[in-house]
Amino acid sequence: MDANRELIDALNQIEREKDISKEVLIEALENSLVAACKNNFGKADNIKVNIDRVTGEVSVYAMREVVDEVTDPVTQISLAQARMKDIDINIGDMVSVEVTPKNFGRIAAQKAKQVVVQKIREEERRVLYQQYLTKERDIVTGIVQRYIGNNVSINLGKVDAILNENEQIRGEIFRPTDRIKLYVLEVKDTPKGPRILVSRTHPELVKRLFEAEVTEIQDGTVEIMSIAREAGSRTKMAVWSNNPNVDAVGACVGLNGSRVNAIVYELRDEKIDIINWSDDPAQLIENALSPAKVVSVTIDEEQKSARVIVPDYQLSLAIGKEGQNARLAAKLTGYKIDIKSESQIMGY
Repeated sequence: MDANRELIDALNQIEREKDISKEVLIEALENSLVAACKNNFGKADNIKVNIDRVTGEVSVYAMREVVDEVTDPVTQISLAQARMKDIDINIGDMVSVEVTPKNFGRIAAQKAKQVVVQKIREEERRVLYQQYLTKERDIVTGIVQRYIGNNVSINLGKVDAILNENEQIRGEIFRPTDRIKLYVLEVKDTPKGPRILVSRTHPELVKRLFEAEVTEIQDGTVEIMSIAREAGSRTKMAVWSNNPNVDAVGACVGLNGSRVNAIVYELRDEKIDIINWSDDPAQLIENALSPAKVVSVTIDEEQKSARVIVPDYQLSLAIGKEGQNARLAAKLTGYKIDIKSESQIMGY
């Protein structure tokens, strides 16, 4: 088999195995060979290299202007010579003349190796970048590789991602080969390939996990309206059903808690409160303070604040440990919440 045919077979194999277009590689090689022609044709501005897509045969063509008297043989051709190719050619026309140098196939073979290796690297980077760019703002499954300082290297298949210390859930320890779900924060294109930043703490991670787990969210029957999270500890999520016959909270919890428990397990026992969304801010705030019972909610729309009264025995539950329940309810609803007990209101 000749070298030209071997080149085409090699490019076909690269296309199959690396998912890199043979046409892209051939065009890159043609452009590279034009530069190589400068040794033979000066600037090579009027030179075009063509590689036969089937046989791999390399040909060099020069565009030359048809003139009466040739003063520059590199860029011009006489009318008589031109009419040997085509009788209808006239002065001022441009014609393509094959000028393939001897041993140009050998030069092409040497260049091909350099160009193909370089182009494979570039295309692999581009394909990987495009592939993972589509996963930005979505969840992926990764396999823990190792700790790099306090950051964790995660293998996503064809590329590694970085889980920075500030995107890790406090107290969460990983072992090599652990399979974990991650939220893709950003995909950057770099000369060394895509740099992928991922998170375990982002509220959208919980949202995406529910979208993957709950059929009614996938088909649009149930919507996640708001989500507030303190990663590793507790998440509150407000849901709404577009179908009066479908219980939004029940759909997210699943039979015997199967759906929510799968997500709690993935998040290493993070607590998840799922509440019903309401367009009525007072009702939404009451729901958001669950599991605490509420006596009344007074809304100040202008100040985006609410005064909540709860039974005395429910005060600590409503506020939550270190204020967490009230804090998450405020994040979820967008209202500043002031919680008082009945006895505080009565003055005793």
